[in-house]
Amino acid sequence: MKALDAVIRERLYSDVVLIRQVAEYIIGSGGKRLRPALVLFSAGAMGYRGRFHLELAAVVEFIHTATLLHDDVVDESDLRRGNKTANALFGNAASVLVGDFLYSRAFQMMVGVDDMRVMRVLADATNTIAEGEVLQLLNCHNADVDVEDYLRVIRYKTAKLFEAATRLGGILGKADPQLEEQLAAFGMHLGTAFQLVDDVLDYSGDEAATGKHLGDDLAEGKPTLPLIHAMRHGSPEQAARVRAAIENGGRDDFAGVLDAVRATGALEATLAVATQEAERALAMLEGLPPSIFKDSLVHLSKFAVAREY
Repeated sequence: MKALDAVIRERLYSDVVLIRQVAEYIIGSGGKRLRPALVLFSAGAMGYRGRFHLELAAVVEFIHTATLLHDDVVDESDLRRGNKTANALFGNAASVLVGDFLYSRAFQMMVGVDDMRVMRVLADATNTIAEGEVLQLLNCHNADVDVEDYLRVIRYKTAKLFEAATRLGGILGKADPQLEEQLAAFGMHLGTAFQLVDDVLDYSGDEAATGKHLGDDLAEGKPTLPLIHAMRHGSPEQAARVRAAIENGGRDDFAGVLDAVRATGALEATLAVATQEAERALAMLEGLPPSIFKDSLVHLSKFAVAREY
């Protein structure tokens, strides 16, 4: 991970001072480095011992960071990981344009690996993520979104980059087609579990630990699984309250919505779905030979569900 950080800082360099300032601020603001770690661990699990895994791990982190920059502008967020968002500090224009710089730098780096399959995986993933962002935008303030619509957004917007990260490790390690698909499926299920837990933490997390405001999703009118569950299983009054909050956005009735979410067991139900996804992810690792890298992938699966931030 130290070697990865060195690659990230080297590749962030630009003669344009504002790009360096914004990019350094975002990369230095913390974060779990979960997606790049998946590239490193999956490549290691397949016996890869070159250096391209560091480049591709940085590519994955740059793509992720670019989506965060754009997300925070779209969502009008002012807090992430306990720090001011880049758009709050530098303005929307700088955030969008530096996000574009990170995307284009990522594509420069993946071309340097000189592997058409690597480029195809990352190009497809980036396009799918963009589709997921638009799907989420279309779903905002729509209280009639069903579970499958919601899961589709997760698979596109979040899980696709996890899937790409673990597939890249398989490609670098020259995994046979079946094992590569298992690694990709591991990433997809893990990413789905990870986002489900994020959606739970929006109603139950400690703001100091999560680094974001409770109820951010509700304020933006996002119909996440806890809300969908509360509408399906709550009383008519609870369902109407949640529906109104989604359609109107804002935090005006956050306490009432939180009561409905808790009373209907929505958080426990969502965590149960996340746990199922994490178990499916773990099952995909059975074909990997024993190694510290496989052990790390197992630990990440457990962390994704048990985390509190």
